[in-house]
Amino acid sequence: MNEFKMESKQYKVFYVFNIILLTAIGIVFLFPYLNIMAKAFNESADTALGGITIYPRKFTLENIRVVLIDPSIIRAFVISVLRVLIGTVIAVMIQFLAAYGLVKKGLRGKKGIIMFLMIPMFISGGIVPNYILYSKIGMLNNFMVYILPTAFSFYNMVVIRTYLTTIPESLKEAGRIDGAGELRIMWEIVVPLSLPIIATIALWTSVGYWNDWTTTLYYITNKKWYSLQYLLYSVIQESERIQSLMRDAIESGRDVTKIRVQTSPESLRAAQVVVTTLPILVAYPFLQKYFIKGIMIGSVKE
Repeated sequence: MNEFKMESKQYKVFYVFNIILLTAIGIVFLFPYLNIMAKAFNESADTALGGITIYPRKFTLENIRVVLIDPSIIRAFVISVLRVLIGTVIAVMIQFLAAYGLVKKGLRGKKGIIMFLMIPMFISGGIVPNYILYSKIGMLNNFMVYILPTAFSFYNMVVIRTYLTTIPESLKEAGRIDGAGELRIMWEIVVPLSLPIIATIALWTSVGYWNDWTTTLYYITNKKWYSLQYLLYSVIQESERIQSLMRDAIESGRDVTKIRVQTSPESLRAAQVVVTTLPILVAYPFLQKYFIKGIMIGSVKE
């Protein structure tokens, strides 16, 4: 009884320590983003004075408005959203089908196939061979360069495959006895039971697609195919883009008097960071429960 009480006290101390530690880590990670949001929604003249922490002193939506009225931002946003939607569906479908095939018992040459798929995970030709390959097959300045090269992930496939091994084989056999074909068994039995891992892989894939800007840097030169993330990179690296926003506003006949007063490169950079990151932050909580369940089951095999 005394040992139980002692363990209980020790557990309480450990629990409190964990809460304090994780809260501190959360604040450290959260503060920079809240600071960026505060600058994005604060008047630039006031921001220049410094001292902005996690809330705006003089609230304004002007920085966000200036970012959103730029036609190139809207076009890049559409490109990024389409990439996430189309790319995630294709990638999850390919990885799931590969995992479903490799989990099947009696598959000939399974070890050889797995080894063949695993080699590119450790050995890569590099950027130059990829560039030459993409140029030969017509994928430079092509929307599909955003999707096809990363549609298959060996790591994700292994996670899905591990999860599929937890589904009882008896369920599939019951479907075969009822006359169901392999595709029907997969679609009506395996897929519904695999929704947690599918949601997990979809989240990983969509975040990877959304955050990627190097694909545009390496393989895209036509501005109509620029992604939102690459434009953010350009804004951070080149302050001239902010001046071009003002010139475009003047040429289109819009009143930029208020914009000149209330916006600055620093404020607009912060606003574009918020516009770029907010969609994925909004989507994540809806998939979090599947994420936790899927990664725990899909990564550990008893």
